[in-house]
Formats: sequence, C-alpha cells, structure tokens
Amino acid sequence: MLTLAHVIEALTGYQSAGGSQVITDVVIDSRLTIPGALFVALPGERTDGHRFVAAAFAKGASAAIVQREPEGAEQASAAPQWRMLDLREPVTYAQLTDLELPVCLRVEDSLRAMQTVAAWWRRRLNLRVIGVTGSVGKTTTKELIAAVLGTRYRTFKSEGNYNNEIGLPLMLLKLTEAHERAVLEMGFYQPGEIRFLCDLARPHVGVVNNVYAVHLERAGSIENIARGKAELVEALPPAPEGVAVLNYDDPLVLAMHSRTRARVLTYGLDPAADVWADGIESLGLAGIHFHLHYRRETLHVRVPLLGRHSVHTALRAVAVGLSEGLTWQEIVEGLQAIGATQLRLVAVTGPHGSLILDDTYNASPESVIAALNLLNDLEGRRVAVLGDMLELGSYEEMGHRLVGRRAGDVADLLVTVGPRARLIAQEAREVGMAPDAVVELEDSAQALELLRRVIQRGDVILLKGSRGARLDVIVPALEVRP
Repeated sequence: MLTLAHVIEALTGYQSAGGSQVITDVVIDSRLTIPGALFVALPGERTDGHRFVAAAFAKGASAAIVQREPEGAEQASAAPQWRMLDLREPVTYAQLTDLELPVCLRVEDSLRAMQTVAAWWRRRLNLRVIGVTGSVGKTTTKELIAAVLGTRYRTFKSEGNYNNEIGLPLMLLKLTEAHERAVLEMGFYQPGEIRFLCDLARPHVGVVNNVYAVHLERAGSIENIARGKAELVEALPPAPEGVAVLNYDDPLVLAMHSRTRARVLTYGLDPAADVWADGIESLGLAGIHFHLHYRRETLHVRVPLLGRHSVHTALRAVAVGLSEGLTWQEIVEGLQAIGATQLRLVAVTGPHGSLILDDTYNASPESVIAALNLLNDLEGRRVAVLGDMLELGSYEEMGHRLVGRRAGDVADLLVTVGPRARLIAQEAREVGMAPDAVVELEDSAQALELLRRVIQRGDVILLKGSRGARLDVIVPALEVRP
C-alpha cells in the first residue's frame, strides 16, 4: 500500500524513516476526504484547494501537498494547526524521521508533485496496464475489458472518466501491489497529452476504439485527432510484451499499425481482421447476439450490450482477453457479466408505460446514429429528442445533417433542441420526414413541456445530445418510479 514515506521518497529521492502510515486515499476534493487520506491542494480558476486544507485535516487527512501556505494555517492563539515540511529545500534526516501529523508537504507545483508521485508508484508495481483511448466508447470498453480480465486477474479499472492529467494520476495512486491488471482510460484534448499519460501509466496494451470528429474544434483537424490517439500505440513496449489492439474497420486507426513496435491485434466486422464478428442480431434491451471468429474457431455469443454497434466493444474486450492469455470460457464469462453492462445509456419507465432511453451524457454524430439504430430495433412509436452536438468545428454542419438523415429514417416524431440541432430537423424533412412530425425547440424546458403533452402508451423516447444541451434534466422529471 502507498505510505507517506513513499510519497516523500518520490518527491525528494530520500527514504524516510518516518511516515510509515498507509495513505488510505488521495483526493483533490476535501469533501471526499477519509481518515488517513492525502489531500492535494490544486489551484484552479473557480476555487483553490489551499482554501480547504483545514477542512481536509478536520476530516482526518494525514497529509496535504501544497504549493503555498494554506488559508487558516494558524489558529487565533497563533499555535500551528499542522506541521509544514518544505520539500523545495534540502531536508534533513531528522525532519524525515520525526514526522508529526497532520503535515503539509510544500512543493513548487502541487499538480506536478501528484503526477510525480503517481509515476513513481506505478514504476514500483508489477502489473500489466491496459490503456484505452478513442473518440467514442472509452468508458464502456474499459468496463467490459475489466469484466473479462477480472475472471482471472485482480483487476483495477479507472473510475468514471478520470482520464486526463489530473484524473489518471489519482487512479494510479489507488493501485496496490495486489493488483495484477489495470484498465485505464486515456483522453485526448491536445497533441502530446496521451504521450504524457503514457509516461505516467506505462501501458503494455493499447486499445484504440475509433477516430471521429469529437473535440475537432480544439484539435483543429481529424488528422490531429488521429495523431493524438496514436500516441498510445507509439508508447507501447515492443512485441511480445506490448500489444496494440486496433479497429480494422476504421482506416485512421488501422493505419496506426505502422506507428508501434508492439504486436498488432485487429478487430472488426471484416474477415481480414484477427478477431471478427458476423451474424449480428440486436435483441433490443436484452442485448446482442453474434458469431465470434478467431483463427479457425467460431463461437456463438450473447452479450448484454445495447445496439448492434456494441459488437465492436465486445470485440475489443475479446482481443484484450486473448492478449492476456485467457481461455474462451473466461472471456465469454466476462462478456456476460452483469457488471459489464455499465453503459452511458440507461432505460427507465416514463409516463403511461412508455420507455425512456437516457443517453444524455454526451454526443457525437457517430454516437447519436448508434443510439438511433438502437431505437430502430425497438417496438413502439419512436420519439427522438436530439440536442446540439458541440465542439465539432468544421464538421458541425455535416455531422448534424448526417444525424438528421438517420433520424428521418428511424423516428416517428423528431424533436430537436438548440440552434445547431435545427440542421437535424432540416435534413430530416429533406429526406422525406413529414413536416408535422418534426418539432424544433430552443431549450430543454420546452422539450419537457412538449413531451408531457405528447407521450403515449407504448412510446419509446430517445434523449441524446451534448451536455451543453441540458437534456439530462428531462429524464428525472419524466421518470415514473415503482
């Protein structure tokens, strides 16, 4: 387990005779502090963690990493509330031996210090790391891979979408010597970011889902996004230790095979892929069924994932399972695990016995089309409530129009929310959707009011849009709980 002595050694290079107490957790939010935790005070635009050091200590934190004197460092009596160990200057053996808690460890940069400790701790641990990146589907892929690997190995998975320069170090610091595998998300926002995350996590297996025009506004071009995702496979160790799991059906991902020294394992719907599937059948909310092929073997698999597009998620998990030496029995058991179905999309009961598909976490053209494909598999009047898709840059008009074409084929009633989503409505009408079946609204409040009036028994309602569209407020207002 990580100890305070480990933290000090990582930051100074000196082994500490004191500080043997275990760090129970590492947090950047004082409200999440538990006894024995390490609190990292990060400066920010909205608030500054140095304002909450006292609160973290009041909840039982044993230490804090700070880059300036915290607020409330002294009580009215002028007696210090905690000790300060300044690691910006050389420290003495006596200082490291006689540690009184709670203690503040002062550094030049608290975020960089947390990253340094995380990288140091990762290097001490003997485990294999699986990194997952891609424009769409990282979290679901991570969950399913962890479920598959968990049938044999003690497997850690990153929480939520902790996949950036702050979240990933926090996840690494939760690892222990008991873990044998770790499945970590790696997000891309700018060139060099995934390379930096790989320097911290040192992955052995790299899984690349896809390259879509997500965050195109920041990245500048689809080629920049592809180069950013490729940083994961570039960082892998050479074969046989390193394995790059690449999407055969995405040309931008498949082209990454020339950018890695690792063994390449491809997956997709093309028989030329190493792991491939056909005979795909959607079972609605019961999942999907498909034929799985690898070399000369064929398996008939049923997986509790929603929509035909989810077969790619299953194939990624299969490929990783094969790379880590699992048997088919272990792989299939993991694919069918209940814990593997932790999806962004959630089905809840709505008014009059309707079914609401809540997929309001975020949206890209590809993920919206996939959700519409699932809607198309379900029986009932199909209602699609689609909001603006943000950060598409130059792909904005085309992306919304592509969604509009599919919505026009699938939906019986289309409701668009926001100024960008008007393009969805316009394209749906142009491909033949009846004008009175398309409603354009300004915000989620109007959409909620409309749905309350028009929802009928047997309706299936899909809600999908970027977080900025605020469609997430509609679901709890409509959900009918038992």
